Amino acid sequence: MADKEFPEPGFEPTDERQSLGQWLDYHRGVLVWKLDGLSDDDARRSMVPSGTSLLGLVKHLTDVERWWFQEVFAGRDLPELEGDQFQPRLDESVAELVAAYREACAESRRVAAGAGSLDEVARHRQRKPTLRWVMVHMIEETARHNGHADILRELLDGTIGD
Repeated sequence: MADKEFPEPGFEPTDERQSLGQWLDYHRGVLVWKLDGLSDDDARRSMVPSGTSLLGLVKHLTDVERWWFQEVFAGRDLPELEGDQFQPRLDESVAELVAAYREACAESRRVAAGAGSLDEVARHRQRKPTLRWVMVHMIEETARHNGHADILRELLDGTIGD
């Protein structure tokens, strides 16, 4: 992976918490990598009837990171992101939305690091998943959308790979 912030997990033994964090970071990095070298116009271009674009996936996963780690797990009240989370505005660039995604991921890592264990329960007033559940869900959510990103990038310019 070209992104050092989100390295591919190694094969060395780790504990469960570290392993979950490494796999989540790996999938976060794959998403960022899918936008590598694309113009803002290409990143926002949809090649499918649903209107989904690579930039829309980044915007959506930024919102999902904020929701599960900051709002649900940490119990914070955050302002909602502007507009449709799958549809970037014309004034939103790849650089801007990737920076927002990176910051959301960094804050997610800080929230997770502040938890006493994977069994710690969320502070949200209604939802009470454990940190383990949040991390596994985010691996699944990010990996699933990376599959969409794979297809969108291949349709855009033929680029394939993780």
